[in-house]
Amino acid sequence: MSRTSLPGTQRLKGLFSQTPTPLVPTRRVLSRGVRLALMAVLFLVVIALAAGVRSIAGHQPVLAVLAGAVVVVGSLAAYAAVVRALEQRAVSELDLARAVPELRTGGAVGVGLFTVTLTLIAIFGTYGSGSGGSIGGMLAVLGIMAGVAVTEELLFRGVVFRLVEELTGTRVALALSAVLFGALHLVNDGATVWGALAIGIEGGLLTAAAYAATRSLWMPIGIHWGWNFASGGIFGTAVSGDDTTPVGLVRGVFSGPSAITGGDFGPEAGIFSVLVCSVATFLFLRTARRRGRLYDRGHFRAARVAGAESTTS
Repeated sequence: MSRTSLPGTQRLKGLFSQTPTPLVPTRRVLSRGVRLALMAVLFLVVIALAAGVRSIAGHQPVLAVLAGAVVVVGSLAAYAAVVRALEQRAVSELDLARAVPELRTGGAVGVGLFTVTLTLIAIFGTYGSGSGGSIGGMLAVLGIMAGVAVTEELLFRGVVFRLVEELTGTRVALALSAVLFGALHLVNDGATVWGALAIGIEGGLLTAAAYAATRSLWMPIGIHWGWNFASGGIFGTAVSGDDTTPVGLVRGVFSGPSAITGGDFGPEAGIFSVLVCSVATFLFLRTARRRGRLYDRGHFRAARVAGAESTTS
């Protein structure tokens, strides 16, 4: 029996099927506000469980990669199952046919943006590398950041941004999801209010704009993973104020003003990071506008009316 014919694998693939899900006559689709609250609480629990899995795996490379894979598959399956149950629809934002190309492109964008940021910092002579890096550390960061990118993007773009957008429109959803995304990082060891604000601007707005432009979660997941992996896994810098991440390929050493280096929070709290990511955010939003994907409340209200009419006809 091939792996693709195993019952568990078939059920997992079925969660991501793009075949329309028939409405269950006896099940009422909950309001967007109720779904937002339920799904947000659920994925906060998922993030906490993922953190527990990572702590068990520690910094051992093989275990960290395996833990990352478990978190990724489990979180994606949980999201798909909840969406299909509560919203009774195919999970179009996680279309598996788009996964590989968009993860590849998003990962390249994330790595590229961080590389440009660090290059600008290095031009001012404030970045260097020290001893202590390793390939094993890089692999451990790869696994850890895969899980982090998936769980955080499912919560903040798949749940918060998507459902708030349906309630208020794209612009309010961009702002609110960015603020909440930045606030989450206040719990990290090296967190500062400015660091949280900066990561809300550069990370929260950037990945939400990528979702708005593509209407797919694979692109923001790839960008988030690529940025974090480049930061901790390649260049050995603190990731969003978290100094517990394993040392990657090299150990980054900073000197100079924190306005440039980001201080203990890492480069994400530096001005170059904000500027570089703001340019990328602008480009994604321009793409979203060109594709007609910046919506107001009226768009979703009309969609609800059209859906109700098609159901009763």
